[in-house]
Amino acid sequence: MKQNDPRIILFTGDGKGKTTAALGVVLRAGGHGLKSLVVQFIKAAGETGELSACRHLPGVDIVQAGLGFVPDEASPPFAAHQMAAREGLDKALAAIGGGNYDLVVLDEVCPAVAKGLLTEESVAVAIKKAGGEMVIVMTGRHAPPGLTSLADTVTEMTMVKHRYGAGWPVQKGVEF
Repeated sequence: MKQNDPRIILFTGDGKGKTTAALGVVLRAGGHGLKSLVVQFIKAAGETGELSACRHLPGVDIVQAGLGFVPDEASPPFAAHQMAAREGLDKALAAIGGGNYDLVVLDEVCPAVAKGLLTEESVAVAIKKAGGEMVIVMTGRHAPPGLTSLADTVTEMTMVKHRYGAGWPVQKGVEF
């Protein structure tokens, strides 16, 4: 990596906080007047705290390019999930090459690759289109080796304990 290469950050692992960390980068960038695009793969339309908050931030656009729970590849609905993910990657690629954004977040892109919605190569091609001033943030469990090697900063979130595993319900404002 050279000093004039784009900044590529990856938040991965089985612990909570990957999307939250990425949105923290978006918040910080917005505080400096930078424009961000967040493309959420896999996650389906629905009202979450982060979506509501981001709608109030100037210079932040969010695209939900997911249809929710991903079925088995042999299931007929899988093709629709794959198409939605590809459309999301196309939007990210346009943003990366278009010069209108300073920061592009590919939220849950790693599981999209792991589940076969996207290829590792197609994501790598999109990231490699980024110019030297661009910041790319990727999130999700099961980060493939090729995307990990593209990143200059990798943080692995490790689950030590989570009350959800003890039977507690998810909490508004914390899990969604």
